[in-house]
Amino acid sequence: METIQILIILFALFAFSRVVLRTQEKKISQREFIFWSVIWIAIIIVAFIPGITTILAEPFGIGRGIDFVIYISLIVLFYLMFR
Repeated sequence: METIQILIILFALFAFSRVVLRTQEKKISQREFIFWSVIWIAIIIVAFIPGITTILAEPFGIGRGIDFVIYISLIVLFYLMFR
């Protein structure tokens, strides 16, 4: 496992712990908890299995997995800004 993978996993676990704490403090709703949990768990899975992004990208006609991740990230960011 590469150093960057370890750092990403540690950061995602920290962020997920913040989501759990904010849910317990009633600062975010259950819906927001589910949304952020899916995001951080997906990041952890991709950090453990980086090749999965290529598998997910192929049906969309995207050659590299990292390009797929960037496209999805931009879409999510634009949606969150709009919302």
